[in-house]
Amino acid sequence: MNDTTGNRVAFLTLGCKLNYSETSSIARQFVEHGYEKVPSNKEADIYVINTCSVTEHADKKCRTAIRKLHKQNPEAIVAVTGCYAQLRPDEILNIEGVDLVLGADQKENLFMKVSRLKEEQGGEPSAIHGAARSYSCAISQVETIFPAYSSDDRTRSFLKVQDGCDYHCSYCTIPLARGKSRNHPVDFILKEANEIAAKGIKEVVLTGVNTGDFGKSTGEKFEDLIKKLDKIDGIERYRISSIEPNLITPEIIDWISGSSKFLPHFHIPLQSGSNTILALMKRRYNTELFEQRVELIRKYMPYSFIGIDVIVGFPGEGEKEFEETYKFLERIGPSFLHIFPYSKRVNTPAASYEGQVSENAKRERVTKLTELSDRLYAQFELKNRGRKEKVLFESTQKGGKMFGYTGNYIKVEHLYNRDLIGKIVEVTI
Repeated sequence: MNDTTGNRVAFLTLGCKLNYSETSSIARQFVEHGYEKVPSNKEADIYVINTCSVTEHADKKCRTAIRKLHKQNPEAIVAVTGCYAQLRPDEILNIEGVDLVLGADQKENLFMKVSRLKEEQGGEPSAIHGAARSYSCAISQVETIFPAYSSDDRTRSFLKVQDGCDYHCSYCTIPLARGKSRNHPVDFILKEANEIAAKGIKEVVLTGVNTGDFGKSTGEKFEDLIKKLDKIDGIERYRISSIEPNLITPEIIDWISGSSKFLPHFHIPLQSGSNTILALMKRRYNTELFEQRVELIRKYMPYSFIGIDVIVGFPGEGEKEFEETYKFLERIGPSFLHIFPYSKRVNTPAASYEGQVSENAKRERVTKLTELSDRLYAQFELKNRGRKEKVLFESTQKGGKMFGYTGNYIKVEHLYNRDLIGKIVEVTI
């Protein structure tokens, strides 16, 4: 792009790490064509919003963000993509200032479509805004897979290895927003990992909608992928962002325990500690299998960080079922809980289930589990105190201090030292 005017572009990512990897890849396309990337809280000529739709609160957050960015510069082009755009395009088109709504299949073409819109309208903002509806792509079933990894951080990259989901849990719209489980071949992912290594990035987080389902569309296995990634020079640490309990097999746990690069950090969605509720959710495991996996991780890696997702207030969850969840979590003692109140989503079976839980009950249960999570994390930190661990320090400086994370995901503060940025250093916790 030769013209130096109108080339400021800002990106706002809402939702998961997978979205962050995709936004970063979209941003690289703009930068490679001469655009200036600016923070989303600054005035820009183009705003790109990558949305989430996991809950009604996420949808509301997306709408608020769109209005805020339009207010920052009413003349800017506003392009909206992501899960909310895939599921509710007409709703987004009715928000003032929106010029493009691109479904999940169109992320890879976002730069091209914004550029074409600018060219055809001669760069006149009023003409561009008037063309919004004609340029909003028809939203269809998602079948392609957009390759993506983040490269904004000097120390860590989120590498997308898989997209979509075939599980169809009764509360979830993600299969509708992201399509079926699919992935690029192992060799393609290895090529991207080598590109990340060439940028000097030390840590890679493997991301996906259902990460452990990798290989579904190529006849490969997740275990094949991690074993080959382990051999790439330059990348020193890997984390797996989230993996279903039925897909983190004993073989994978055993192998990770012997790897010098794959870290003892596990994020495993439980959703409920009641087998009755798990069945209503249409999850593919029970609490017995989940507990077996946690015990196996601790057997091989006793100081592992284990984060667990929990949904409270699912239809049919009475006090008895919630108490089962609470006691189950207390017994298995994870390091941390990610707690979500159930959110009714259109076009999901659970939205019409009987036994919908009141918002007050949901809030009370979130509070109880938050207190439990704080207690569990304090116990985890205490267990690790005095141990030596390796920390990858980051560039963020606050109050004269910097921070980094141990392999088992404990945040460590240190007096700011520029020479430590991007370095892996052994410390005593």
